[in-house]
Amino acid sequence: MRFSELHRNLKLRIGVGFFQRFFDIMLVPLMVIHFSRLYDAATAGLMTLVVAVATVGCNLVGGHLSDVYGRRKVLMAGEAGVFLSYIGLALVNSPLLHSGPATYVLYLCAACMAGVALPANEAMIVDVSTPESRTAVYTINYWVINVAFMLGSLVGGFFYEGYFLHLLTAAAIATGGIFLVTFLALSETAPSEAALNPRGVKPALQGYLAVARDRVFLRLVLAALLVWSVEVQISSYLAVRLGSDFPEQRLLSLGSWQVTVDGINVLGILRATNTLLVVVCGLWVGKLLGRLDERSRLVAGVVIFTAGYMAWALGDNAWLMIAAAVVVTLGELMNQPVNQTLVAALVPADSRTKYMAAYGLHVRLGYMVGSLSVILGAVVDSWVMALLYAAFGAAAIQLYRGLFRIQDARAAAEEPKAEAGA
Repeated sequence: MRFSELHRNLKLRIGVGFFQRFFDIMLVPLMVIHFSRLYDAATAGLMTLVVAVATVGCNLVGGHLSDVYGRRKVLMAGEAGVFLSYIGLALVNSPLLHSGPATYVLYLCAACMAGVALPANEAMIVDVSTPESRTAVYTINYWVINVAFMLGSLVGGFFYEGYFLHLLTAAAIATGGIFLVTFLALSETAPSEAALNPRGVKPALQGYLAVARDRVFLRLVLAALLVWSVEVQISSYLAVRLGSDFPEQRLLSLGSWQVTVDGINVLGILRATNTLLVVVCGLWVGKLLGRLDERSRLVAGVVIFTAGYMAWALGDNAWLMIAAAVVVTLGELMNQPVNQTLVAALVPADSRTKYMAAYGLHVRLGYMVGSLSVILGAVVDSWVMALLYAAFGAAAIQLYRGLFRIQDARAAAEEPKAEAGA
């Protein structure tokens, strides 16, 4: 599927999503550095933890509001809040006014309003795509996100010193433009039955309790959590292992010119290789893999992805680690879009954003698993961690196989209804 063939709303949301991710990736690490300089590292860590917890709560609130009031209204409210917050951030970091507490409060507001809008954005992508096109849509979206990640990291890294106010001003202008695009060009996509959803705090809590009782959905979240728990290892246990245990070695040698790398250098190379491969090859590989059966693609992707991480856990040769990065990237490109398609297929249309918000919790839980893996990795050998990754991957595959069977059963049950309606 070509980008030009997508629904208007899809093209707008993918385009807008690029700028949102670009500024998010550019600014979030810089805000942590900024707070650590204003206060200290421990205080900055606590401040960002509060932001993370608040964002989870706002995701859940946004999920309910989007099911009740529609996607467009929630997106507009969230994006307007982000825009106003960034205007404030630029003002309180200008020569006219400089306030650390105000910077934090406004940053918290920006993160919370973005959290409110996120489930509506994800649900809108599902609303206007078809089961047949979703894997292609998510492949394009995944590629766009990685381009934003690469460019945002570079811009933030090079322009923080001396240009922090300029970055905040650019973010304010961009988020204002995003709000205008949503206001002027985006149409409502929520299913008509969503308007019948009850309003208020009690119905919201009851709705999330219903989500928590959905055993099929819980299996889906658990499968995603297992895969994500492996993926976050590059930022947790593997980062520590490379920083402390990886031997310094020669990577390249051309005559008298040599390149020597240590574990920290290799960590940067692995991340850059992964992102660059997704950006350069993502769409081509996605098109090539589109010919495969989706369940085979997802299962094979998890196997390949897990094998790459096991190699990272055990490897001590830089070139073998780089080769494993290629393996990891291939596994990601195989399983990520299909997994998102499966999520879209298994959540009820009338409560879609509630489910999307709850599904997003696997990311936060995965970061907790990553933190625990650092503790575990301090007392066990690296081969134990590699076996743990294998166990996570195997368990995820079993869960996904069961979920595909459930999807098939639901599709078979819908066929007689469709024929009767015809």
